[in-house]
Amino acid sequence: MLGFLSARHIGLDDPLRLKRVEITRRVLSLELNKDRDVEQIHGNGVNTLDIEAIEGRYMLSGGADGVIVIYDLENCSRKPQYTCKSVCTVGRSNRHVHQFSVETVQWYPHDTGMFTSSSFDKTLKVWDTETLLPAEVFHFEGNVYCHHMSPIARKHSLIAVGTKDPKVQLCDLKSGSRIHILQGHRGEVLSVKWSPRYEHILATASTDSRVRLWDVRKASGSLFTLDQHNDEKSKASSEAANTAHNGRVNGLCFTSDGLYLLTTGTDDRMRLWNSSTGENTLVNYGKVSNESRKGLKFTVSSGCSPEFVFVPCGGTIAMYALYTGELITMLRGHYNNVDCCEFHPDFQDLYSGGKDCNILAWVPTPRNPAIENEDEGSKKTGGQSSFNPAFQDAWSSSDEEG
Repeated sequence: MLGFLSARHIGLDDPLRLKRVEITRRVLSLELNKDRDVEQIHGNGVNTLDIEAIEGRYMLSGGADGVIVIYDLENCSRKPQYTCKSVCTVGRSNRHVHQFSVETVQWYPHDTGMFTSSSFDKTLKVWDTETLLPAEVFHFEGNVYCHHMSPIARKHSLIAVGTKDPKVQLCDLKSGSRIHILQGHRGEVLSVKWSPRYEHILATASTDSRVRLWDVRKASGSLFTLDQHNDEKSKASSEAANTAHNGRVNGLCFTSDGLYLLTTGTDDRMRLWNSSTGENTLVNYGKVSNESRKGLKFTVSSGCSPEFVFVPCGGTIAMYALYTGELITMLRGHYNNVDCCEFHPDFQDLYSGGKDCNILAWVPTPRNPAIENEDEGSKKTGGQSSFNPAFQDAWSSSDEEG
């Protein structure tokens, strides 16, 4: 770190490089925070989380009990040990509460005054944060597995919705109606994601083993379908051709720059794709255990070099290097299966929700002081100095030291 500071000071390095190094160090040191609790409100599993991008202060959670909670992540007490309290709750006593499991929650990308939720009660609701009343309700014929609003859109206000019906629905916030249908899948749509790079590009994943990318301005069908074999049909059976996975595809996540797309499937595989060409980059992540019958909510870091991906795997969260596939670590803390995780890019924190009804906070390990008091260090290490090796005497001979 001292070398990076010195290089930045004399102009040899871009300040962005130092920032990336420190962010990467923080992400690599993530551990369960024993001093920070998230108030337990849900009486059943936590299915989905979302942190708003305006202040980075408030987090939404949706549970299998139909309840929606808004948490304040800021430490207002200024004490080392604190609990992230719920600001407000759409509980069972609220007559507008979802009747069944909430599968997805999302803040309106440009304002915390509104958020959305979708549920197995076949509805998508648009909520006014101040009144906790639905400003709009969209009804569907089957269970709603997922929905997503574009984080960057300025020319449209569309919400993509995946349901039990193979057709992807596009709902318009301005008109309050379903204005478009995307046809191409042959099974339930388990995950939908807008590109963070191009506001009209949408990715969808289905139980038919396929992932399709769409330009919603065109009515001629999808742009392309991801093929795990990169069109090498001679090496693939006819059944596996033009499929992204050999099982249900239940997870999608773009990298923060939108250049790559990650997919997960019940074939226990995760794949990284070039989002512009649809090419499988063939990064090998090994076996990524995935038994979820619904959508899998995983996340990618932001600001690191290289980036990392966090994937729920049973009762743990697996952390992989995005571009090499190396398993970095397994984060253990939940007492039951993990259903979702959300990365906080401002503080490099990770939040996860599971079937144990808990939301856990994973935070970077604080940096140890470079120099400690020698007497205190000797007590801690049984008489050995705990000075940073960089400050030790490197000029004395071994005879003099003896």
